[in-house]
Amino acid sequence: MLASKHTNSDGRHQDSDEDGSSTWPDVTSKSAAPVRNGADVVSDARHCCSAAHLDSDLNMLARRELLTLTLALTLAGRGDAGGIVGGHEAAPHTRPYMALLELHMHNGQHRRCGGFLLSEDFVMTAAHCRAKSHKVFLGVHDVHGKGIQVLSVAQTFQHQDYNATDFRNDMMLLKLSSKAIFNKNVAPIALADEGNVSWPKTCLVSGWGKTETGKNSVVSSKLMEVKVKLISFRPCDESNFYCSEGEKGPIQGDSGGPLVCEDGKAYGVFSNVFEPKSKDPAIYCFVKIPLYRTWIDGTMKKARGGSGSRDG
Repeated sequence: MLASKHTNSDGRHQDSDEDGSSTWPDVTSKSAAPVRNGADVVSDARHCCSAAHLDSDLNMLARRELLTLTLALTLAGRGDAGGIVGGHEAAPHTRPYMALLELHMHNGQHRRCGGFLLSEDFVMTAAHCRAKSHKVFLGVHDVHGKGIQVLSVAQTFQHQDYNATDFRNDMMLLKLSSKAIFNKNVAPIALADEGNVSWPKTCLVSGWGKTETGKNSVVSSKLMEVKVKLISFRPCDESNFYCSEGEKGPIQGDSGGPLVCEDGKAYGVFSNVFEPKSKDPAIYCFVKIPLYRTWIDGTMKKARGGSGSRDG
Protein backbone atom coordinates (compact mmCIF):
# COMPACT_ATOMS: atom_id res chain seq x y z
CA MET A 1 0.00 0.00 0.00
CA LEU A 2 1.20 3.49 -0.80
CA ALA A 3 1.38 6.07 1.98
CA SER A 4 0.33 9.68 1.52
CA LYS A 5 -0.03 12.61 3.90
CA HIS A 6 -2.67 15.30 3.97
CA THR A 7 -3.68 18.04 6.36
CA ASN A 8 -7.11 17.96 7.91
CA SER A 9 -9.25 21.05 8.28
CA ASP A 10 -8.11 21.49 11.88
CA GLY A 11 -4.43 21.49 10.96
CA ARG A 12 -3.57 17.96 12.07
CA HIS A 13 -1.38 15.87 9.78
CA GLN A 14 -2.34 12.32 8.96
CA ASP A 15 -0.68 9.54 6.99
CA SER A 16 -2.96 7.40 4.90
CA ASP A 17 -2.63 4.25 2.82
CA GLU A 18 -3.76 4.17 -0.79
CA ASP A 19 -4.96 0.85 -2.18
CA GLY A 20 -7.84 -0.21 -2.65
CA SER A 21 -27.70 1.18 11.80
CA SER A 22 -28.59 2.75 14.51
CA THR A 23 -28.64 6.50 15.14
CA TRP A 24 -26.12 7.35 17.83
CA PRO A 25 -26.06 10.48 19.97
CA ASP A 26 -24.03 13.61 19.40
CA VAL A 27 -20.96 13.02 21.58
CA THR A 28 -20.51 16.74 22.21
CA SER A 29 -24.00 17.20 23.59
CA LYS A 30 -24.50 17.12 27.35
CA SER A 31 -28.11 16.12 26.77
CA ALA A 32 -27.29 13.23 24.48
CA ALA A 33 -29.13 9.97 25.02
CA PRO A 34 -27.31 7.04 26.64
CA VAL A 35 -25.09 4.96 24.38
CA ARG A 36 -25.68 1.25 24.05
CA ASN A 37 -22.83 -1.19 23.61
CA GLY A 38 -24.99 -4.15 22.64
CA ALA A 39 -25.73 -5.32 26.15
CA ASP A 40 -25.27 -2.49 28.61
CA VAL A 41 -26.24 1.17 28.64
CA VAL A 42 -23.39 3.62 29.05
CA SER A 43 -24.59 6.52 31.18
CA ASP A 44 -22.95 9.23 29.10
CA ALA A 45 -22.14 9.85 25.46
CA ARG A 46 -18.46 10.45 26.16
CA HIS A 47 -15.97 7.72 25.36
CA CYS A 48 -12.24 8.04 24.80
CA CYS A 49 -12.36 11.82 25.06
CA SER A 50 -14.18 13.94 27.65
CA ALA A 51 -16.95 16.34 26.66
CA ALA A 52 -14.78 19.27 27.72
CA HIS A 53 -12.01 18.13 25.41
CA LEU A 54 -14.45 17.68 22.60
CA ASP A 55 -15.91 21.14 23.10
CA SER A 56 -12.53 22.86 23.17
CA ASP A 57 -10.43 20.79 20.80
CA LEU A 58 -12.65 18.71 18.57
CA ASN A 59 -14.93 20.86 16.48
CA MET A 60 -14.20 18.42 13.70
CA LEU A 61 -15.72 15.69 15.88
CA ALA A 62 -19.08 17.38 16.20
CA ARG A 63 -21.92 14.97 15.57
CA ARG A 64 -19.74 11.87 15.66
CA GLU A 65 -21.31 8.66 16.84
CA LEU A 66 -20.03 6.37 19.55
CA LEU A 67 -19.76 2.74 18.54
CA THR A 68 -18.58 0.29 21.20
CA LEU A 69 -17.10 -2.89 20.04
CA THR A 70 -18.55 -5.97 21.70
CA LEU A 71 -19.58 -8.44 19.02
CA ALA A 72 -23.08 -9.91 19.42
CA LEU A 73 -22.95 -13.34 17.87
CA THR A 74 -21.98 -16.92 18.59
CA LEU A 75 -18.94 -18.66 17.22
CA ALA A 76 -21.15 -20.15 14.51
CA GLY A 77 -21.42 -16.67 13.04
CA ARG A 78 -25.06 -15.80 13.68
CA GLY A 79 -26.26 -12.29 14.34
CA ASP A 80 -24.74 -8.86 13.97
CA ALA A 81 -20.98 -9.04 14.06
CA GLY A 82 -17.96 -6.85 13.65
CA GLY A 83 -14.57 -6.99 12.03
CA ILE A 84 -12.00 -5.19 9.92
CA VAL A 85 -13.16 -2.55 7.43
CA GLY A 86 -10.91 -1.80 4.47
CA GLY A 87 -8.53 -4.65 5.24
CA HIS A 88 -7.72 -8.05 3.80
CA GLU A 89 -7.58 -11.66 4.92
CA ALA A 90 -4.51 -12.43 7.00
CA ALA A 91 -2.24 -15.18 5.77
CA PRO A 92 -3.38 -18.25 7.72
CA HIS A 93 -1.85 -18.53 11.19
CA THR A 94 0.57 -15.62 10.77
CA ARG A 95 -0.95 -14.01 13.89
CA PRO A 96 -0.61 -16.93 16.34
CA TYR A 97 -1.18 -14.64 19.34
CA MET A 98 -4.76 -13.82 18.32
CA ALA A 99 -7.55 -15.09 20.58
CA LEU A 100 -11.26 -15.22 19.86
CA LEU A 101 -13.36 -14.79 23.00
CA GLU A 102 -16.90 -16.04 23.40
CA LEU A 103 -18.71 -14.18 26.17
CA HIS A 104 -21.55 -15.81 28.09
CA MET A 105 -23.64 -12.93 29.38
CA HIS A 106 -25.81 -12.86 32.50
CA ASN A 107 -28.94 -12.61 30.32
CA GLY A 108 -28.08 -15.85 28.52
CA GLN A 109 -26.83 -14.22 25.34
CA HIS A 110 -23.50 -14.98 23.73
CA ARG A 111 -21.25 -12.20 22.50
CA ARG A 112 -17.75 -12.06 21.16
CA CYS A 113 -14.56 -10.03 21.59
CA GLY A 114 -10.98 -10.24 20.49
CA GLY A 115 -7.96 -10.80 22.67
CA PHE A 116 -4.32 -11.85 22.52
CA LEU A 117 -2.13 -14.41 24.23
CA LEU A 118 0.50 -13.11 26.65
CA SER A 119 1.70 -16.41 28.08
CA GLU A 120 0.59 -20.02 28.37
CA ASP A 121 -1.90 -19.01 31.06
CA PHE A 122 -2.94 -15.38 30.34
CA VAL A 123 -4.92 -13.56 27.66
CA MET A 124 -5.43 -9.81 27.47
CA THR A 125 -8.63 -8.12 26.27
CA ALA A 126 -10.74 -5.01 26.92
CA ALA A 127 -12.40 -4.44 30.31
CA HIS A 128 -15.79 -3.89 28.66
CA CYS A 129 -15.59 -7.50 27.38
CA ARG A 130 -16.23 -8.80 30.89
CA ALA A 131 -19.06 -11.34 31.08
CA LYS A 132 -20.50 -13.98 33.39
CA SER A 133 -18.06 -16.47 31.87
CA HIS A 134 -15.71 -16.65 28.93
CA LYS A 135 -14.35 -19.19 26.46
CA VAL A 136 -11.06 -18.60 24.70
CA PHE A 137 -10.36 -19.98 21.21
CA LEU A 138 -6.70 -20.15 20.15
CA GLY A 139 -5.12 -21.20 16.87
CA VAL A 140 -8.05 -19.81 14.89
CA HIS A 141 -7.85 -18.57 11.33
CA ASP A 142 -11.15 -19.85 9.96
CA VAL A 143 -13.69 -20.26 12.78
CA HIS A 144 -14.77 -23.52 11.13
CA GLY A 145 -11.19 -24.80 10.91
CA LYS A 146 -9.45 -27.64 12.71
CA GLY A 147 -6.82 -27.68 15.43
CA ILE A 148 -8.47 -24.95 17.51
CA GLN A 149 -7.73 -24.96 21.25
CA VAL A 150 -10.79 -24.16 23.37
CA LEU A 151 -10.01 -23.07 26.92
CA SER A 152 -12.17 -21.86 29.77
CA VAL A 153 -11.25 -18.94 32.01
CA ALA A 154 -10.54 -19.47 35.69
CA GLN A 155 -10.23 -15.83 36.79
CA THR A 156 -10.83 -12.35 35.39
CA PHE A 157 -8.82 -9.25 36.32
CA GLN A 158 -10.59 -6.13 35.13
CA HIS A 159 -8.51 -2.98 35.68
CA GLN A 160 -9.59 -1.54 39.02
CA ASP A 161 -9.88 1.99 37.57
CA TYR A 162 -11.88 1.01 34.50
CA ASN A 163 -14.53 3.66 33.83
CA ALA A 164 -17.58 2.47 31.88
CA THR A 165 -18.56 6.09 31.17
CA ASP A 166 -15.47 7.29 29.32
CA PHE A 167 -13.81 3.85 28.91
CA ARG A 168 -10.50 4.90 30.42
CA ASN A 169 -8.36 1.98 31.60
CA ASP A 170 -10.33 -0.36 29.32
CA MET A 171 -8.11 -3.36 29.98
CA MET A 172 -8.63 -6.84 31.41
CA LEU A 173 -6.55 -9.96 31.96
CA LEU A 174 -7.99 -13.48 31.76
CA LYS A 175 -6.27 -16.33 33.58
CA LEU A 176 -6.87 -19.56 31.72
CA SER A 177 -8.11 -22.62 33.57
CA SER A 178 -5.53 -24.75 31.77
CA LYS A 179 -2.35 -23.87 29.93
CA ALA A 180 -2.31 -23.18 26.21
CA ILE A 181 -0.22 -25.55 24.14
CA PHE A 182 2.25 -23.57 22.07
CA ASN A 183 2.74 -24.63 18.46
CA LYS A 184 3.14 -22.93 15.08
CA ASN A 185 -0.46 -21.66 15.30
CA VAL A 186 -0.51 -20.68 18.99
CA ALA A 187 2.16 -18.42 20.45
CA PRO A 188 2.30 -15.39 22.76
CA ILE A 189 3.12 -11.84 21.74
CA ALA A 190 5.56 -9.55 23.54
CA LEU A 191 4.27 -6.30 25.02
CA ALA A 192 5.76 -2.87 24.49
CA ASP A 193 7.91 -1.96 27.47
CA GLU A 194 7.12 0.79 29.93
CA GLY A 195 10.09 2.67 28.51
CA ASN A 196 8.72 2.51 24.95
CA VAL A 197 8.08 6.23 24.69
CA SER A 198 8.83 6.48 20.96
CA TRP A 199 5.72 6.86 18.82
CA PRO A 200 5.01 3.76 16.69
CA LYS A 201 4.67 4.59 13.00
CA THR A 202 2.94 1.70 11.29
CA CYS A 203 0.69 -0.70 13.18
CA LEU A 204 -1.60 -3.62 12.43
CA VAL A 205 -5.03 -4.54 13.79
CA SER A 206 -6.65 -7.96 13.31
CA GLY A 207 -10.08 -9.43 13.95
CA TRP A 208 -12.98 -11.55 12.76
CA GLY A 209 -16.29 -10.22 11.48
CA LYS A 210 -17.78 -7.74 9.05
CA THR A 211 -15.62 -6.32 6.30
CA GLU A 212 -17.88 -3.33 5.71
CA THR A 213 -20.35 -1.27 7.67
CA GLY A 214 -24.12 -1.49 7.33
CA LYS A 215 -26.93 -3.62 8.64
CA ASN A 216 -26.76 -6.05 5.73
CA SER A 217 -23.01 -6.62 5.75
CA VAL A 218 -21.91 -10.18 6.31
CA VAL A 219 -19.61 -11.72 8.89
CA SER A 220 -16.21 -13.03 7.85
CA SER A 221 -15.34 -16.41 9.27
CA LYS A 222 -11.65 -15.75 8.61
CA LEU A 223 -9.16 -13.51 10.37
CA MET A 224 -8.88 -10.11 8.71
CA GLU A 225 -6.23 -7.45 9.21
CA VAL A 226 -5.52 -3.85 8.29
CA LYS A 227 -2.63 -1.41 8.68
CA VAL A 228 -3.34 1.80 10.58
CA LYS A 229 -1.39 5.02 11.10
CA LEU A 230 -1.34 6.60 14.54
CA ILE A 231 -2.08 10.29 14.91
CA SER A 232 -1.05 12.80 17.56
CA PHE A 233 -4.30 13.88 19.14
CA ARG A 234 -4.30 15.65 22.54
CA PRO A 235 -7.65 14.30 23.86
CA CYS A 236 -6.47 10.76 23.11
CA ASP A 237 -3.07 11.38 24.69
CA GLU A 238 -4.63 12.75 27.87
CA SER A 239 -6.93 9.72 28.13
CA ASN A 240 -4.07 7.21 27.77
CA PHE A 241 -5.09 6.17 24.26
CA TYR A 242 -3.28 5.80 20.99
CA CYS A 243 -5.56 6.86 18.16
CA SER A 244 -5.69 6.18 14.45
CA GLU A 245 -7.88 7.82 11.87
CA GLY A 246 -9.26 6.88 8.47
CA GLU A 247 -11.61 4.74 6.46
CA LYS A 248 -9.77 1.56 7.42
CA GLY A 249 -9.83 -0.07 10.81
CA PRO A 250 -11.63 -2.34 13.26
CA ILE A 251 -15.31 -1.96 14.18
CA GLN A 252 -17.80 -3.82 16.37
CA GLY A 253 -16.50 -7.10 17.68
CA ASP A 254 -12.79 -6.41 17.62
CA SER A 255 -12.69 -5.00 21.15
CA GLY A 256 -9.75 -6.34 23.08
CA GLY A 257 -7.60 -7.11 20.07
CA PRO A 258 -3.98 -5.90 19.95
CA LEU A 259 -2.44 -2.93 18.19
CA VAL A 260 0.76 -4.51 16.87
CA CYS A 261 3.46 -2.17 15.60
CA GLU A 262 6.61 -2.37 13.49
CA ASP A 263 8.77 -4.05 16.13
CA GLY A 264 6.24 -6.89 16.44
CA LYS A 265 5.11 -5.94 19.94
CA ALA A 266 1.59 -5.15 21.17
CA TYR A 267 1.31 -1.44 21.94
CA GLY A 268 -2.42 -1.12 22.50
CA VAL A 269 -5.72 -2.81 23.32
CA PHE A 270 -8.56 -1.91 20.98
CA SER A 271 -11.26 -0.12 22.97
CA ASN A 272 -13.63 2.02 20.92
CA VAL A 273 -14.23 4.03 17.79
CA PHE A 274 -15.90 7.32 16.96
CA GLU A 275 -17.83 6.71 13.75
CA PRO A 276 -18.97 9.87 11.95
CA LYS A 277 -22.39 10.67 10.60
CA SER A 278 -20.71 12.97 8.09
CA LYS A 279 -17.81 12.19 5.76
CA ASP A 280 -15.26 12.82 8.51
CA PRO A 281 -12.95 9.83 9.05
CA ALA A 282 -13.48 7.52 11.99
CA ILE A 283 -11.14 7.71 14.98
CA TYR A 284 -10.08 4.44 16.61
CA CYS A 285 -8.93 4.35 20.25
CA PHE A 286 -6.42 1.87 21.72
CA VAL A 287 -5.42 1.73 25.40
CA LYS A 288 -1.67 2.41 25.70
CA ILE A 289 0.00 -0.76 26.96
CA PRO A 290 3.35 0.87 27.95
CA LEU A 291 1.55 2.93 30.59
CA TYR A 292 0.10 -0.22 32.19
CA ARG A 293 3.10 -2.56 32.32
CA THR A 294 3.40 -2.29 36.11
CA TRP A 295 -0.27 -3.25 36.50
CA ILE A 296 -0.06 -6.04 33.91
CA ASP A 297 3.09 -7.65 35.27
CA GLY A 298 2.02 -7.23 38.89
CA THR A 299 -1.45 -8.65 38.26
CA MET A 300 -0.14 -11.75 36.53
CA LYS A 301 2.42 -12.37 39.26
CA LYS A 302 -0.19 -11.96 41.99
CA ALA A 303 -2.75 -14.09 40.13
CA ARG A 304 -0.38 -16.99 39.92
CA GLY A 305 -0.48 -16.86 43.69
CA GLY A 306 -4.25 -17.43 43.66
CA SER A 307 -6.02 -14.04 43.80
CA GLY A 308 -8.66 -12.68 41.43
CA SER A 309 -12.35 -12.94 40.52
CA ARG A 310 -13.66 -16.38 39.65
CA ASP A 311 -15.16 -16.79 36.17
CA GLY A 312 -18.70 -18.08 35.91
